Formats: sequence, C-alpha cells, structure tokens
Amino acid sequence: MRPWTVALLVVLTVAGCDGVTLDTGGTGGSASAGPAITAGGSPAAELAKLEVARPGSMKGYTREKFPTWRKTGSNCDVRDAVLKRDGTKVKVSGCNVVAGTWKSVYDGRTLNSPTKVDIDHLVPLADAWRSGASAWTTDKREDFANDLDDPQLVAVSAGANRAKGDQDPSTWMPEQTSEWCDYASDWIAVKAHWKLTVTTAEKAALKDMLETC
Repeated sequence: MRPWTVALLVVLTVAGCDGVTLDTGGTGGSASAGPAITAGGSPAAELAKLEVARPGSMKGYTREKFPTWRKTGSNCDVRDAVLKRDGTKVKVSGCNVVAGTWKSVYDGRTLNSPTKVDIDHLVPLADAWRSGASAWTTDKREDFANDLDDPQLVAVSAGANRAKGDQDPSTWMPEQTSEWCDYASDWIAVKAHWKLTVTTAEKAALKDMLETC
C-alpha cells in the first residue's frame, strides 16, 4: 500500500501557493509500506471474498460515462492532486503542476516532466464496466473515475499506461516484478471497495502475484 493519504494531506495544505516547490518526501509512486489491507483483512482474505463472474458485455461503454477529471478547486482537478501526491520536488503555479520528478512504478522509468505522466486507473474503466459498473449511475462512475481515497489512481509513464490498456492481471502485469505484490493488493482493495467482480483467470493471476509478497 502506498502512502496515499499522508501525501495527499500535505498536497492539499500547500496547493494554493503560486510557484512553490513541494517535496512531500515522496516515494514517486513507488511501493513502500507493504500490501494494502482493507477493513476485511489481508489481500488474500479479501480476494477470497470477491465474486467470480464472467465478464459482462462492452455494449454501451464509452469513457464519457466515467467523467474525469473532477474539479477540486479553482483551476485544480484530480489529475493535479495525483501529480502532486506521487511526485517529488513538485513545482506548481497556482494549482497547475509545472515541474517535478515521477517514478513510474509499472516500468521503473523516471519522468522529469508532468507532460510525460499519465494518470492510470489501476482498475481500468472498461474493466470496471465489464465487472459491474455498467449498472451504476453516471454519478457513481464519476466517483470511481476520480477516486482519491482508494489506490485507484497512480502516476505512470504514458508507454506503460498504453501497454496496459483495459487489461486485467490475467493478461497484463507491471514490468517491475517488485511491484506485483502492491499491484495485486491494491487491485483487490479497489474491487472489494467498489464491489466489482473478478474472472476466474483474473483471480488466479492475483493469487499468483500475492505470492511475491
């Protein structure tokens, strides 16, 4: 589990300062504190509780049904919040992130400009649609797409984000094998919180990844 909450509190405290450089002592998004633990117990215990189901239809899916990025203040949005949280020596102008360094946990790349950073939905929006979100309201899907409370949003390289696409862990895992424990734990935490289903292959892949913890 990465230090989402502590870093975000620091970000929100200083976000309104023009031209300020932020150094949250950040991990640059790197794994640091071990696997995510949900209210129900360990990642393995939570994985066992997830409903297994066949993937639903993509009929009707569009990204517009998951509105992003939600405004968080004057000229601020959720993308800015994630860039501030996951970066080191982040410089902002008002709310806009203009400089900093980010470590892409998926492929280990160091990114030295916010323009090189993608904000990945850990559980992709299309995967969420196939595993239960198609029945949600647009408001709930917007909450999911802008979720800063769970480990659902992470700053990564554009290349890694595009390589992942809408795949689940049965067909795509981070290039950095040292990230597998946190990736699986966070994936399980998000699916458990949002009550999304998993496929048989997805569950098996997650179980294998947890064995690296």
